[in-house]
Amino acid sequence: MALALNIPTYLTLLRIALIPLLTIVFYLPWENANIACTLIFLLAGFTDWLDGYLARKMKLETQFGAFLDPVADKLMVAVVLVLLVQQINSPYLAIPAAIIIGREITIASLREWMAEIGKRAHVQVSSLGKWKTSAQMLAIGFFLYHDDLFGLPVMELGYGLLYIAAVLTLWSMIQYLHAAFAAINSQSPPTEG
Repeated sequence: MALALNIPTYLTLLRIALIPLLTIVFYLPWENANIACTLIFLLAGFTDWLDGYLARKMKLETQFGAFLDPVADKLMVAVVLVLLVQQINSPYLAIPAAIIIGREITIASLREWMAEIGKRAHVQVSSLGKWKTSAQMLAIGFFLYHDDLFGLPVMELGYGLLYIAAVLTLWSMIQYLHAAFAAINSQSPPTEG
């Protein structure tokens, strides 16, 4: 079975290719590496928006693209959070990062399990997930840049947004788990008492 590659899929693949580039730039002993990393991360975010827009506008949505797009997003977030935790070395960053990464693993596993039992539709992306994603992407961008900008305390804003993202992450995970277990229980045979 051949994979149909189109412009949105190539943009998603570009986003994945930006991950090692961002990692290399992150470790360069260069004064402006933080700016370059932030720009790479912003480019990745733009390709995320653009691939979805083009897929819908040009009717180029594919099953492979629907699979690959969230994988690219989760890879980028997980890798950058690991880089930041290693660099900043603080429990105040490690804890929300662990919550975010742990949630992604849990929900990905839940979706796979629900697909195996024919109930994948019960664990779809919610609007809460989009708010969570927006907060964590902004937080990561602030952490990558990390210098104050126009008098704004960028790192403090990053921490605030990351904690908001972590709370939304837990909340959305609870919603996913509740929906999944409700779907499973609704089909369960009655128990004898």
